[in-house]
Amino acid sequence: MVSVSTPKDEPRKTAPQKNGSPFNLVAYVKDVRAEAKRVTWPTRRNTIITTAAVLAMVTVACIFFFIVDQVIGLGVRELFGVGG
Repeated sequence: MVSVSTPKDEPRKTAPQKNGSPFNLVAYVKDVRAEAKRVTWPTRRNTIITTAAVLAMVTVACIFFFIVDQVIGLGVRELFGVGG
């Protein structure tokens, strides 16, 4: 899980006010870098565990929907005599 925290000694910056000034690329890049430093990135172990959990749930969902599809197809074939 990715979370963003602000150090206690550093106050949060407020969004700049729209005063019609042009876009400042250098200031934008500096702000992006400052925000990226505040991000708490997940550990390698957390990433692997989360990825494995997602893959397992996708596999379970695929198997479930395959079985449901086969049952519905069997019902349609038996009821109407169509569908191969």
